[in-house]
Parts: sequence; C-alpha cells; structure tokens
Amino acid sequence: MDLQQMRYVVAVAKTRNFTRAAERCFAVQSSLSHRIASLERELGVKLFARSSRRVELTGAGAAFLVGARECLAAADRAAADAAAATGVVRGRLAVGVIVTTAAVDVPELLQRYRAQHPDVQVALRSGRSDELAAAIRNGDLDIAFLGLPESEQPSGVESVVLDHDEHVLVVPTGHRLAGASRVTLHEIAEETFVDFVAGTPARAQSDQAFAAAGLARDVAYEAGVVELITRLIARGLGVALLPSAFIRPPAAHDPELALVPVVDGPHRIEYLAWSRFNPSPATRAMLDVLGVGRPSTVS
Repeated sequence: MDLQQMRYVVAVAKTRNFTRAAERCFAVQSSLSHRIASLERELGVKLFARSSRRVELTGAGAAFLVGARECLAAADRAAADAAAATGVVRGRLAVGVIVTTAAVDVPELLQRYRAQHPDVQVALRSGRSDELAAAIRNGDLDIAFLGLPESEQPSGVESVVLDHDEHVLVVPTGHRLAGASRVTLHEIAEETFVDFVAGTPARAQSDQAFAAAGLARDVAYEAGVVELITRLIARGLGVALLPSAFIRPPAAHDPELALVPVVDGPHRIEYLAWSRFNPSPATRAMLDVLGVGRPSTVS
C-alpha cells in the first residue's frame, strides 16, 4: 500500500467516477483502476461497488477512506513542515469567509499572499460564521473571517478581533425614512423586513437587538446573499439592517438605496479565526501576512 493508491481511492470516492478521478489525479484511467484493484486484493476487501453507471463506496471502503484521508493529510503536513524548515512555505491553505466580510479586503489579501508564497495552494469557501468555525474545528478549513453578534464569541478556535461595526437601516430611496438623520428600533419595528435566513449568525445580530428592546418585527423575505437582499429593498418590498462597513461602499453610489443610522441598532464583531491545534506553515504564513501575533485563546 502506498500514498498514491490512497490518493486514487480518495479521488474516486469524491468524484464517484473512475474517469474523473483519473483526470483529477493526472493519471491514465486504466492505471488508476489497476492500482485500486491491486489495493483491494492486498486488503482482501472491495472498496467500491461498481456498475456500468455508478461507483459507490462499500462499507469497507468508507472505513478505509477515513484513515486514508488522515494518512494523506499527515504526509502533506510532513512535506510542508520539511519545506518550511528550509524557509519555503508549501502545502494547502483553506480559507473561509462570510459574504459580508469588511474588515479585510479578501481578494487583495489573497493576491498579496500568493505573491509571497506562490507554492501554497489556496482554496476559498464562503459560508455562515458558525459553519466556518465548525469547519476549522473539524480540520476542513485552516483559517476564516467571521462576523458575530456582540454577545457571541468563536468557540473552540483561536481568534482575534479585527473590527467592531454597527448596522445601518437600508431603505429604498422613496421610503418615508430615506432622508432621516437617524432612527430607533421602535420607529422601524412595524416595517416589513428583508433579512438573512433565520438561525444564522448574520440574522441573530438583528433578532437579538429587537428582542433586547422588547420588540417584534415581521421578516417577510429571507435571503442568503446581500445582493438579493438589496435588490428586494430597491423594489420597495422591505427594509433591512446591514453591517455599515460592508454596505456603505456599494450602497453609497446606488441611487435606489438610502442608508440611515440606527441609534440602538445591532452591533457585530468581525473575527479572524484559525485552528488552535498546531497550525500549518501555510496558516502561520497567512497570520504573518495579516500581522497577527500570538493572541490569547478564545474558548
């Protein structure tokens, strides 16, 4: 058994197709199939159930896959550590971001990182703050940019605060409050709202603010991306509370939207989070690019 056979198994499990797995591994399909068949004979079990149209892991294959991924991760980490000892950063860096990240210009950061560490393979994934933190704890992400209500902190990861922000009311330009100098939650509680999906950290920021004020509101439209939220607002379908640092640059030039400060509105904190357990050389290199030292652990 060797690492290449394990990589082939992982690729087939991911693609559920021998041809696509071979392409992913830059191998000839017949060679990949032969190596997997040889491994199955060595182990004395079938790793995949095959038909003319389907490829699926067997129970033995699913059990083997867990260890294979761990072995490959350990091998990749060993190679990265060896390279780092000579001053060269290699390996993979998986980065997570929320869609409303504002404390850092992520594309500019990744461009700068690639210029300094061209041998690192960077992968970017967007998602909810709770999902991204869980992915770090599970080892699926190395580092992530999160946004949480003031009442919450990232759990089970190392983190530092990047920025504090407050929400603004976003309304269509023809709205009765479009020209207001400021508003309170009480003044807007009867409005129809557009917001993020219930149960997400992005939604919790506004929900907690209204609950703390003893107010209820009607969220008629839920969306997972800011672009859809602002389009619904521009059509006069509702209003929203959005992080000011994120919404100000694009909305400041949008003739269909108006921003109004909220006196007692939601606040959020943007965090940088990463694994507290032995971060990889690629992760440490990103922390250096960001100018992050050794903060105390947030539990």
